[in-house]
Amino acid sequence: MPENQSTGFPANPPRLHHTTFTTLRMKEMVEWYGLVCGLRPLFQSDEASWLTNDEANHRIALLSPPGLKHPTDKGHETGIHHTAFEFDSFDMWVNNYIRLRNHGILPFLTLDHGLTMSIYYQDPDGNGVEIQVDGFGDWAASSEWIANDPDFAANPIGTYFDPEKIVEAREAGLSFQEIHANARKGDYLPAVIPEDIFLPEVW
Repeated sequence: MPENQSTGFPANPPRLHHTTFTTLRMKEMVEWYGLVCGLRPLFQSDEASWLTNDEANHRIALLSPPGLKHPTDKGHETGIHHTAFEFDSFDMWVNNYIRLRNHGILPFLTLDHGLTMSIYYQDPDGNGVEIQVDGFGDWAASSEWIANDPDFAANPIGTYFDPEKIVEAREAGLSFQEIHANARKGDYLPAVIPEDIFLPEVW
């Protein structure tokens, strides 16, 4: 039976493989994704580039066809808000924040969603890029939480945090789970709480 008759879902769904963006800033985009996400180009030209950071032939594709135009109000237009990359451990995630901060790359949004702790950046074209770590260290546990926990239903966006306060908490010796729980309680709120989660306009 090819599909689940009760839901219409495929019995063997395909896996998400890559995301493709159009761009008028090919060189800058290739360099940015290399620095932020470790994506290296297997092929790069002015017209198209294919980037990967694992065994896949590509995870991000960049296209620059003739006649391409910049958006007029991207932050408030429908479409993809962001793509996400995940670290295996909390320490890797924090260390990456510090590394990017030292390169002058700062997030526009930081949220503890419960299921993940997430830092959001923007690439040179203003696309959102989430760098996350699983809040439970286990996809099965975080999947169970997002599906059934009333805390997520009550607050699906999550709690804002100041990443520098997260760095300080780790340096003070707190564990990932202690920091995660404190963030959810609002112990690491930023000085200024964002008014919304729209992508800032950078073009």
